[in-house]
Amino acid sequence: MKHGAVVIGIMVTLAVGGMAWGQSVRSLVNGGNDLYEEKKFGDAEVNYRKAVEKEPASVEGHFNLGNALYKQGKTDESVKEFENAMLKAEEKNTRADAHYNIGNSYLRAQQYKDAVKSYVEALKLNPDDMEAKYNLSYALEKLRQQQQQQKKDDQNQDKKNDKSKNDQQKNDQQQQDQEKQKQQQQDQQQQAQQQQKRQQGKQMSKADAERILDVLKNNEKDVQKKLRVRQAVRPKGEKDW
Repeated sequence: MKHGAVVIGIMVTLAVGGMAWGQSVRSLVNGGNDLYEEKKFGDAEVNYRKAVEKEPASVEGHFNLGNALYKQGKTDESVKEFENAMLKAEEKNTRADAHYNIGNSYLRAQQYKDAVKSYVEALKLNPDDMEAKYNLSYALEKLRQQQQQQKKDDQNQDKKNDKSKNDQQKNDQQQQDQEKQKQQQQDQQQQAQQQQKRQQGKQMSKADAERILDVLKNNEKDVQKKLRVRQAVRPKGEKDW
């Protein structure tokens, strides 16, 4: 992939008596270009910003400010400045170069879909730009890979979600089974306790049984005694046998 950014250099011959305002902006842009060539991108950015503050319509100022920002990895800011340059530029090739550099910014940020769109726009304006064609091909391939990876990630996430759902259902079922088993154990315990109480109610100790037998025996003696008494007494008016 080619990352070569297009830089607009300005060759200026200052005329005696020229406007001080224009000379100041041009001087700032040229000074920024020198710093850019020395790879002092932060210092170059300062110069370019001063230039566009003095002359907001400066195509060169915005364009090269975009390059300085790009070199510092400030993707969003660089795109904004390239767009400013593109909107203000009258020359078709300059607009094409702005689209190309926007594509490079998106490519660095791995925003391949936007990069493809930018390279296509660049080629509409300049069909013979071989670097734009190369980078378009590269961006399309990276976009295809990204989409495939996204699809794979989505499938893995779906599987993970399904597994989590199944695990949750299994846990819920296990919990229900445990609660059911616990309830059954409690019911069995209650039934056992009730059965034990019933058995205890039916059972009597040996001493209790002996006491009951004694009472029955005493009752029987009393009954027999009473019977004997009754047999000894004859009702009045009744004949002897």
